[in-house]
Amino acid sequence: MNLLIVESPAKAKTIGKYLGPSYKVISSYGHVRALPSEEGAVDPEHDFAMRYEIPPKAAKQIAAIVAEAKHSDHIYLATDPDREGEAISWHVLEILKQKKAIKNSTKVYRAVFHEITKKAIADSLKTPRDLNNDLVSAQKTRQGLDYLVGFTLSPVLWRKLPGSRSAGRVQSVALRMICEREAEIESFKSQEYWSIHGRFSTEKGEEFDSTLIEFQGKKLEKFTTVNEAQAADVISKIKDNSFSVKRVEKKKVNRNPQAPFSTSTMIQEASRKLGFSAKKTAQIAQKLYEGININGELTGLITYMRTDSTSISAEATKAASELITKIYGSNYLPPSPRVYKTKTKNAQEAHEAIRPTDVFKKPESIKSFLEEDQFKLYELIWNRLVASQMASAILDVMTVDIADDQGNTFRATGSSIAFSGFYKVYREGIDDADEEKDRILPILKEKELLKLLEAIKEQHFTQPPPRYTEASLVKRMEELGIGRPSTYPTIISILQDRKYVIFEKKRFIPEPRGRLVNTFLTLFFNQYVEYGFTANLEEQLDEIAAGKVIWKKVMKDFWYPFKNKTDEVLSIKTSEILAKMEEQLLNYLFHKEILQDSKSIEEVLKCSKCVTGKLQLKNGRFGSFLACSNYPNCNYTKAIGSNDNNMQDTCNEPAVADLPKVLGTDPNTKEEVSIRKGPYGFYVQRGEGKKVKRTGLPKDLNYQNIDLNYAIGLLNMPRELGLDQEGVLIRAGAGKFGPYLERSGKYISLRTARIDPVLITLEEALGIIKKSSSDKKDKSSQGKRSAKATI
Repeated sequence: MNLLIVESPAKAKTIGKYLGPSYKVISSYGHVRALPSEEGAVDPEHDFAMRYEIPPKAAKQIAAIVAEAKHSDHIYLATDPDREGEAISWHVLEILKQKKAIKNSTKVYRAVFHEITKKAIADSLKTPRDLNNDLVSAQKTRQGLDYLVGFTLSPVLWRKLPGSRSAGRVQSVALRMICEREAEIESFKSQEYWSIHGRFSTEKGEEFDSTLIEFQGKKLEKFTTVNEAQAADVISKIKDNSFSVKRVEKKKVNRNPQAPFSTSTMIQEASRKLGFSAKKTAQIAQKLYEGININGELTGLITYMRTDSTSISAEATKAASELITKIYGSNYLPPSPRVYKTKTKNAQEAHEAIRPTDVFKKPESIKSFLEEDQFKLYELIWNRLVASQMASAILDVMTVDIADDQGNTFRATGSSIAFSGFYKVYREGIDDADEEKDRILPILKEKELLKLLEAIKEQHFTQPPPRYTEASLVKRMEELGIGRPSTYPTIISILQDRKYVIFEKKRFIPEPRGRLVNTFLTLFFNQYVEYGFTANLEEQLDEIAAGKVIWKKVMKDFWYPFKNKTDEVLSIKTSEILAKMEEQLLNYLFHKEILQDSKSIEEVLKCSKCVTGKLQLKNGRFGSFLACSNYPNCNYTKAIGSNDNNMQDTCNEPAVADLPKVLGTDPNTKEEVSIRKGPYGFYVQRGEGKKVKRTGLPKDLNYQNIDLNYAIGLLNMPRELGLDQEGVLIRAGAGKFGPYLERSGKYISLRTARIDPVLITLEEALGIIKKSSSDKKDKSSQGKRSAKATI
């Protein structure tokens, strides 16, 4: 019997139909072992030994794999063709060895394929290889580094910056990018400038537009004309002049197609053209790769969707050329097949680009078998691949200069498509700009007289850099060498789940919590959130994968300086940390007052209630806020609130004229959720009448900051976080004595941890439980030593 192990059940089902009864195809359902979410899973003091555990949800599937392996003659480890897939195969093999499920006569192979087609599977089984331990080591290093950063840095955040959720090796760098862009926008000072446009007419009455580029013999720069009076003066001096064509330049310009999709460019284009999130694109692509039921047969429609590569196989190139010739004609083929090379910084080992497994499966021909969004993404991938192998588009570009005899020159440019080439199929989207538009000019000759119909002045203001879209953020991360194809959707999701950023009008805006965390990290862990440092670490992982560097050396070089830094920061008084952060955050906290109203720092920091006090950054149970230095004599505070109005007064009794306020409808119960005030304070309510449910708000939380999702989280308390390594359910709740964790009927208070029970993750909860257990053991041992001393 031959056993073939893949990652997903959908893939197992597809491949099983290709291979027939001589093969048993079984799925691992993803990862089979993981580092447990507790301290000590990676042990630097014992040569970075890693302690893996089988998650409870994987136990049943592991048992099935072990049972099949025991009576198999050949075992093919056929997980995904990347480092993560290589590591999963290694973990499967280690488990089989530990459970003595491999007979002495059994042969174990690694099978790799980049598309799920009958031919690709058959070819991979003909040429299997051994496990690549260098790839496994690279993935282990990434996992180990991420674990050490998370479990070392996150507790520092919780202690020094209550209300913060977590920090990650790559997510913190992405957060920095978003926060720095926001700071650029806040500090940007717009400048006014004007442009002059002329509308001309030929003797035949053909009209066209142009722009003034020279005035009285001098070139007009962007800021030559900076107000309306200057613009009006220019127009008054040219509007009655006689103009003629001074120069006509015609040329043909070639536009070349873009390369087939890598993961990054697919995410970018799906965001621009389809409005898909990175997470949604990844999920749909996974399904297209694993197989769609077409005429009763599961068929993988695209190649592997996590790749840095832009190259395609010779067979795929040939098939695309045949299709182009058949549909569009041979004149739509380039002189020779196009070959694309990956330009991405730190690109991983070469795979193929993302392409259709069979280019002759045109999108329209299989539309009835696909869901709407699956069709849209498949069509995008198909169009991109076909266009990449087509001839260049040829544009006729014409530039015309129109001048008078006083040194005033207008310029008009226009273009038209002489040959559509790949434009016939596809044009790439553009970030933060309109699609290029063709403007066709009339046929003009030098010295031809033209009539200036109208001179128009147009006001402009310089614009700040735009906030990141998903597409532009992924593009920039790729350019900097930060993260990997498989991590982009996860990084973006984590930042949103942690409420560090929001995605509004398809742009990322840092939340107050995100700004605070980023400021803390850039002040006290700057090296570890630098773009170059993170990219360099990616390069080291590549070198491990290539067998050039020992993985434990990379771990040591990172860990010991990092551990020393965290110990150093922990020793700094929280008041000193907050003082430094306050200084760094002044422009953010008082953006309007400092940058728009030109107030001094002394003015904006003055307490508006007692006048003599100074506002200082303080920590509360659910985060940071500003408070008067004269406390307790003055109880004035300012909560760090929304992005449009960063500060909210909370010193006096809050205005409640807007209550009760409907927040929305619970999608599960279909009941209305509202926020209200009663005799014992603010609370959220779901439903009406006898079935109503109410939950009080935490005391330190401003009711104006509550949104629908948070309210539903409160109402659903206690919430199930998941299972620990022993399979025991962990819950988080809020009761009479404050927020808590519950495990097997035992309760642990969250008061000292200062973590919101609505937002706490399983990872954070397990860390707190572990620490609580350790503290109890320490107290117990101290008590025993004390008793012995007394005796």
